[in-house]
Order: sequence, then C-alpha cells, then structure tokens
Amino acid sequence: MQLENVKTLSKDNLKQKVRKNQKKKNTKIRFYHSFLTIVLILCVFQISYSALLNISKIVVYRTKIVKSRQLLTEAKTRNATLKKEVENFNSMEKVESIARNNLKMAAKNEVLVIISEPQDTPSEPKTFKDKVVYYFTNNIASKFNMNENSKI
Repeated sequence: MQLENVKTLSKDNLKQKVRKNQKKKNTKIRFYHSFLTIVLILCVFQISYSALLNISKIVVYRTKIVKSRQLLTEAKTRNATLKKEVENFNSMEKVESIARNNLKMAAKNEVLVIISEPQDTPSEPKTFKDKVVYYFTNNIASKFNMNENSKI
C-alpha cells in the first residue's frame, strides 16, 4: 500500500530543516550571550566609575579630617594659653606690674621717678648730603626768609 497523497520528506531535506532550526537557535543564543556580555561590561564600567568616585571622596574627606584635627589642636593650645593669660591678669601682682611698667603709676607713699634718655640733637651732620642740607638751611635759606619778612 502506497500513500500517494502524503508528502514524504527525503532524508536530505530533513537534515536541511534541522540545520536551519539549529542555526536559528544558535543565532538567538549568540545574540542573547552577546547582549548579556555588553550589559555586564556596562555594569562593570559603572561599578568601577562609582568606586573611583568614592575613593576620591574618601581621600578628600580624610584630608579635611586631618586639617580639622590640626585646627582643633591649635585651637586647644591657643585656648590654654589664653586661659593662662586670664589667670595671670586676674592676679593682683600682674595688674600691679602692668600699672607700674606700662602706665607709669605709683603706689601710695611712693614717688615715681622717670629717667628719660637724652635725645640726639643734630649738632653736626655726618654725611655729605646732610652737610649740604645743613649749610643750605642755615646760610642761604635763612637769608631768603629774612628778605621776605622785611619786604612785607
């Protein structure tokens, strides 16, 4: 008995169809794998970029912490010295020494004697320039001043 109406596939034709189906599956799988690879590469780039940003922020913040700690220690030492100065100014001996030395004050029943150093009077000029100026002011300029005063 023969089947006349049934189309039978030949052996070669069946192999070709199977190969075509497998190629389609393989191309779909390749496309899927390449898409996943690209997505993974993008994720790795994003993670590395954010890691670099975080590392740079950490470095900046640590330097800020170090600077603030230095400022804190400087402020503490300055505060300690200012506290010592306040304690010194609160004592009567310190106030008395400031009054005596800087303000030239004396206590009761004391006489204040101020010895001043003599100021240098310009007696004779030492340099040539000073000698010329001295000669001009004393000899020539004084004559002009006398003449102007007598005319008026």
